[in-house]
Amino acid sequence: MTTLFDVTTPAAGLSPHPAAGPTPLVVGLDLSLTCTGVAGVGWSEIIRTKKRGDDRLSYLVTMIGEYVRAADLVVMEGPSYGHGAMAGHEELAGLRVLVRQYCYRHRIPYGVVPPSCLKLYATGKGNADKGTVRTGVADRFGHHTEGVGRYDQADAYTAMCMGLHHLGYPLAAVPERETAVLTKCAWPDVVAVAR
Repeated sequence: MTTLFDVTTPAAGLSPHPAAGPTPLVVGLDLSLTCTGVAGVGWSEIIRTKKRGDDRLSYLVTMIGEYVRAADLVVMEGPSYGHGAMAGHEELAGLRVLVRQYCYRHRIPYGVVPPSCLKLYATGKGNADKGTVRTGVADRFGHHTEGVGRYDQADAYTAMCMGLHHLGYPLAAVPERETAVLTKCAWPDVVAVAR
């Protein structure tokens, strides 16, 4: 049976009471056409394909759906507008919209975190490079990412951690300056917990 509890931002001075119910299932996503990062508490993986065009988008949304279908909250990194002339930007924007629509159709609440907020939350620097974010995830949250897609996994893991922290279930102590970025993210008003 699905129950609902209201989620408000820490900026409002209110937060859910973790002891009142089960820990929500939060899944983090770092959407990419070539190597999408997916993460939950204690794990991270990548989704890759050699498909192109609509076949690729269909495959990615289907695979992402397998990871998020039972989630109480999906948190995805938002677009990076600072990458001018980025190849495939239209298709990547389409992937973001398709994933949001998947969540909407399946009544899965989702949040979107700006890249600078994700970097600041993981490292203390809003302009940190991918290697620094990866190191920050390992040092702060104890999650190590290796091999192909290690940076995508680290971004997805950070997004997941931000979602849990927003809901009142932080995985680690995060300094106040870094926690403040949670108020700059787009969060849903209500999260459904089906347990």
